[in-house]
Amino acid sequence: MKNFFVSIRNAFIKFFYKNLLKPIFFKMDPENAHDMMSDMGKILGKNFIGRGLTSLSFGYSNPALHQKILGIDFKNPVGLAAGFDKNAELTDIIPKVGFGFEEVGSITGEPCEGNQKPRLWRLKKSQALVVNYGLKNDGCEKISERLKNKKFIFPVGISIAKTNAPNTCETDAGVKDYVKAFKHFTNIGAYFTINISCPNAYGGQPFTDPAKLKKLLTELDKIPTEKPIFLKFSPDITKANLDEILHIATQHRIHGFICTNLTKPRDNKKIIDKDVPQVGGISGKVVEDLADEMIKHLYQKTKGKYIIIGLGGVFNAADAYKKIKLGSSLVQLITGMIYEGPEVISEINLGLVKLLKKDGYKNISEAIGADNKL
Repeated sequence: MKNFFVSIRNAFIKFFYKNLLKPIFFKMDPENAHDMMSDMGKILGKNFIGRGLTSLSFGYSNPALHQKILGIDFKNPVGLAAGFDKNAELTDIIPKVGFGFEEVGSITGEPCEGNQKPRLWRLKKSQALVVNYGLKNDGCEKISERLKNKKFIFPVGISIAKTNAPNTCETDAGVKDYVKAFKHFTNIGAYFTINISCPNAYGGQPFTDPAKLKKLLTELDKIPTEKPIFLKFSPDITKANLDEILHIATQHRIHGFICTNLTKPRDNKKIIDKDVPQVGGISGKVVEDLADEMIKHLYQKTKGKYIIIGLGGVFNAADAYKKIKLGSSLVQLITGMIYEGPEVISEINLGLVKLLKKDGYKNISEAIGADNKL
């Protein structure tokens, strides 16, 4: 009965979003639309009435979706990816939208204004975004000060990246920048993500080089923390490079991987739109197949010993379930929510429960890697 009413509620909200709100938002500049929705989220998150109404409109829970992973309780496997809540200002409202967790940032050692505007575009036919923010954020000191006494009601991951500036391009300076940000969050949040794959910063992605990555992880190993640590990969690296990185990761304090960040090549067959900006990385359906292939490879290569978070092209329950059955324990999204509406989170979770029941599973954890036999 509960699932029936949630389905009816979601159908009503979806109709309202796709026929009224989305046409308005999609006529606005994408960054202005994002900022407006973030401001609304901050207002709703500040009081119990706003949080309650949001939960009533979008919440959904089911025991079949609960997992305890690396000592962390996830009520459902659908998370908000890094890049949406850049300055960790929405942690009160995001769980009420139905997410099981979120990742804030990426946060850098120094404040960063990001790249010049415009820096966000929609590829409507391709169901994708072109993102060229360049790690815009307030920096580790200001954000950690904001969060240091905060009690989160669901798992919050802290995504750490290298400051987007010329003076961090040299390896030692880049390592020092990561270390500074890392130290400010050793006791804040549920887990770390080390983002070595931002495609929109000075110096490219230097820490996909095994020797440089080893140097970075060696320094991070020295910093005491009980939090699990993930590496976030680019979908554009070769399998040979990925295997080299995996070899380095096994020698350090790494607990899992996020697959994947944005893709840069413009010859991707899923790019349907003709007018595509030449700067920035691409999200959504354009990166989906690349992410799925990497999940499959990682799960097989590591024999399921590491936790994988799948990211890229999750627009519905079938998309999420595919990543889970390939080896992801959790999934993340941003672009799917923008195109489908905020009700898509509970739609995905409700759909996952139905898919689990259809396949005879009692819990989502039983489906992990089911289509990717080792």
